[in-house]
Amino acid sequence: MSEIITTSSRPFLTDGGLETTLIFHHDIDLPEFAAFHLLRDDPGRTTLRDYFHTYLEIAAELDTGFILESPTWRANPDWAQKIGYENDELIDANKKSIDDLKSIRDTFADRVHTIPISGCIGPRGDGYSPSTQMSPDESASYHEHQVRTFTDAGVDLISAMTLNYVEEAIGIANAAQAAGVSSVISYTVETDGRLPTGETLGDAIRRTDAETNNAASYFMINCAHPTHFEDAFEGDEDWTHRIRGIRANASALSHEELDNSETLDDGDPEDLAQRICELQKLLPNLNVYGGCCGTDHRHIRAIGEACAS
Repeated sequence: MSEIITTSSRPFLTDGGLETTLIFHHDIDLPEFAAFHLLRDDPGRTTLRDYFHTYLEIAAELDTGFILESPTWRANPDWAQKIGYENDELIDANKKSIDDLKSIRDTFADRVHTIPISGCIGPRGDGYSPSTQMSPDESASYHEHQVRTFTDAGVDLISAMTLNYVEEAIGIANAAQAAGVSSVISYTVETDGRLPTGETLGDAIRRTDAETNNAASYFMINCAHPTHFEDAFEGDEDWTHRIRGIRANASALSHEELDNSETLDDGDPEDLAQRICELQKLLPNLNVYGGCCGTDHRHIRAIGEACAS
């Protein structure tokens, strides 16, 4: 299914900032920012279903594809343990997330052109800080269980979101390749357009490709505002062709400022949409458009109307 994304002339939308939407717009407590915790009961699953339905209605209206991303960014052993999950409960939650997305896909199958299902993997540590790092082999071993759970559940691809150092990305890409499933690597950057480690985005993508034999189907950028990285693309360099997706933050605040904020900065949906459209001139293969922190259906609609034509 990832080949459809990489070869299609049709754009694909995704959802927005799931966790910030649930916390700030629905007043839902998410321990450790773990949206997968809602899968534990029927009311929570209904909340997630209604959330995704809102976005698929936009995709149906705008005649785009839509990538259904599982609510499992925090569903790895370290984070799950913090909120009291045993290993079998965590496996069940990851499986359940994909089963629910399949049901949602069936509901919209005759209205939305193509709906790949992606198993979302988040970083082992803090998405904003690479304070604790693994080697590529350690990363592959750690993330392998979630990758294989998703693969067994029948995902079309794996998307690793908000990665902030290359070794973890290499491990996930290798684990996905070993499991026989396509992978997408999504890096986050600071306000200077560099990874939190200080490495440039171009070097990170080149190194990931070089050390995995181009295992990732494509790359994305998420959890950063376009003003943070729009100057990172200079010239017609090969690595820019590997970027297909942008899931931007609504706010231009830094990661540190967002971490310390108790209110939601939802920015300007129209301005965000125009900034992302401008990136089409610099990223020739850009065709996946979504949101991250602070974004909601308003931002995705604006992006879809402005960019996904």
